[in-house]
Amino acid sequence: MSRLIAGLIVFVGAAGYGVLATCVKIGYDKGFHVGEITGSQMFLGAVILWILALFKVRPWPKLAWKNTLLLMGVGTFTGLTGVFYYTSLASLPASIAIILLFQFTWIGVLYEWLFDRKKPTKETYFSLGLVLMGTILAANVIEGDFSAFNWFGLLMGLCSAFTYAGFIYASGKTSTNISPWLRSPLMITGSALAIFLIFPPTFFTSGVLGEGLWYLALIMAFFGAVLPTVCFTVGVPYIGSGLATIISSVELPVAVLMAWIVLSESVSPLQWAGVVMILAAIALGELKNLRMNQKRKKSLSSV
Repeated sequence: MSRLIAGLIVFVGAAGYGVLATCVKIGYDKGFHVGEITGSQMFLGAVILWILALFKVRPWPKLAWKNTLLLMGVGTFTGLTGVFYYTSLASLPASIAIILLFQFTWIGVLYEWLFDRKKPTKETYFSLGLVLMGTILAANVIEGDFSAFNWFGLLMGLCSAFTYAGFIYASGKTSTNISPWLRSPLMITGSALAIFLIFPPTFFTSGVLGEGLWYLALIMAFFGAVLPTVCFTVGVPYIGSGLATIISSVELPVAVLMAWIVLSESVSPLQWAGVVMILAAIALGELKNLRMNQKRKKSLSSV
């Protein structure tokens, strides 16, 4: 497979994440609450991913209980991210909630500094400065009216960024030798169980599945669990994780664009400029990592 095709596959998978905020807003309009939306999405996502694993994982490995529990534990970060992010969407515009979620970029750097003693470089500080400036523009801080702003929604959005950064940090260090076709359903299962502890799965018996929740959950499971997993599993080995991270940031403009087109949310040119600035910051940070990795490979090959 060519790098171009692989990059396009990763692009499609990442764009799927951008659809979720609009789906959640539609779910709220239909009267469903956050527990029903997140729980049904993760449950269906886990079922579909386990079915895929049965066909893709050959031979079936013998997993230690420790690895299984660790991966399910990592998955709880995804479940909490869904709860926090979707809760923020109940009181904030989708275009603002996604900006708050994308603060995971600097929070991830903070985690590496705290837990790995990896001090940020000057280039990292520059990228983070761009993220913060872009956030100020994209969140409409300059032109916005904050007299009726929902601060609980803001808190939930920021919490989703912390848990998402935690997921990225932990998943990169946990049982990485196991096939992604098996890691993904284990993590999504952990995610579903975490949500069920917070919101008992009453949607199984309350009748809301027949009121339209089932097809909304199916759409969200496809775009939020199945499509990204399949696309990333197929495409990332051909392009590397650094370039995949850059391409994955397409989730941000897709989410804002969907909110603008489908939900008719107002997005000013200044907010679009902020979105572009955040994307540029992510690209700059990852391109630097790519160059450093290439230099390491060259130095090793010359030895």
